[in-house]
Amino acid sequence: MHRRLIAPGALAASLLLAIPASADAGGVGESPTKYSSPGAPGIGDPYYPAYGNGGYDVSHYDLRLQYQPETDKLEGTATLLARTTQDLSRFNLDFLLDVSEVRVNGTKASFTTSGEHELEITPKSPLPKGTAVTVVVRYSGVPSSKKAYGFTSWHRTPDGGVGANEPEAAWWWFPSNDHPLDKATYDVSVAVPDGSQAISNGTLQSVSSRAGWTRYSWRSNKPQATYLATLAVGKFDLTTGTSESGIPIVNAYSKDLGDNYGAARASIERTGEVADWLSEYFGRYPFNALGGYVPNTNTGYALETQTRPFYSPRQFASGTNVSVVVHELAHQWYGDSVSVTGWKDIWINEGFARYAQWLWSEHEGEGTAQEIADYVYASRAADDPFWTVKPGDPGPENQFHIAVYDRGALALQALRNEIGDEAFFAILKGWPQRHSYGNATVGDFVKYAEEVSGQPLASLFDTWLYQAAKPGAPAARAASIAPRAQGELVRPKSWKKIAATNSVHEG
Repeated sequence: MHRRLIAPGALAASLLLAIPASADAGGVGESPTKYSSPGAPGIGDPYYPAYGNGGYDVSHYDLRLQYQPETDKLEGTATLLARTTQDLSRFNLDFLLDVSEVRVNGTKASFTTSGEHELEITPKSPLPKGTAVTVVVRYSGVPSSKKAYGFTSWHRTPDGGVGANEPEAAWWWFPSNDHPLDKATYDVSVAVPDGSQAISNGTLQSVSSRAGWTRYSWRSNKPQATYLATLAVGKFDLTTGTSESGIPIVNAYSKDLGDNYGAARASIERTGEVADWLSEYFGRYPFNALGGYVPNTNTGYALETQTRPFYSPRQFASGTNVSVVVHELAHQWYGDSVSVTGWKDIWINEGFARYAQWLWSEHEGEGTAQEIADYVYASRAADDPFWTVKPGDPGPENQFHIAVYDRGALALQALRNEIGDEAFFAILKGWPQRHSYGNATVGDFVKYAEEVSGQPLASLFDTWLYQAAKPGAPAARAASIAPRAQGELVRPKSWKKIAATNSVHEG
């Protein structure tokens, strides 16, 4: 349900990688020796070759920040705890702001920049494989002034700013290994002028005031992908509570949402109820905090930022929208606890979150998942470009295409009809437990579904996820998806609410 404001920079990223990893870094630091080499400038994702980095794995981010809403100036010290995965002469972080100092294990390190968003760091001495590393980066800058690949993921608001986007947002506010494969825990402590609040992920550890500034300290104690880390500063109305299952809830609403304020609050205040309902399908809620926030941004998307989803005011322009809350909370299991191994695996995030909306429609008596599946299948002709997108590997240009959502959910209904409800719902609940706090691929899911159901399913998944064509009537009938003539189409009552979330694909 999201995302980027401008088309992907995958082409630019691939051009960047045409430069060998061992290319000269401007004469800074030591040359690689035969015992060590630079970490790769990308983690190896074919969709986004320059995203993430090689040579190390981060376990924890400690971010101590100060932000001035009037000027959009951010100052910070980031401390990263990591371990090398190779003998390392140099390594990269993904970052855009201005760096004044870098220390590696307490000693000053040389640094320079390269490409669109690379901070290259050369420690005083090479780091052997398996070394525990502490990296401290001091920095400052105006996030809204920075762009990479022609776009920004920092949203300036009338009373502050917000870092939230997919597949990248961290570069604008903290240095990181920016790819879901490298998940970590977080401490985020932000000082803002009195009267403003700083919202982030996880649990609020403390609030303290001194000399006109108030510091908010948040903690995420479970592994979290970098794009799921968020920061929002502004003037918010905060609500707190506890779900029936005992999870603390913090919600935040910009004070200047205008006509959208009531609908936003009426939707997001149901977060605890929705999370408890989803746990019946997906198993125990995987984190120790819940919530959502609505800053006064002019973007259109929502995002499953871990434990505290981001919602744009536009989500509520036509009234309450609990369906989008269902979608973003479903991601806490499918996307956040279990994250993609590579961005081509996006179906495991979006197809399942969309299917959760179909299940909510059943729950609300506004159309069954079967009725919605029949409608999706029948409402798009065979020559609709919708069917040319392959949810199982859509390509970076179609990563958030509506087909990944609707055709992706259609594949799940086909699976449900093929293996029966008992096995299907066992899979929905078992998958997040099998891969909790880790990463997985579409292929992993296919194998798991075959394991649980005891049936060969490769052909079914190939038909519904990997063929660039509308599955024919025989395939639809085999999956109990009903082909219908246009005159026989009946639009489920929930469709308008579900479709209202579709505009969030564009910023």
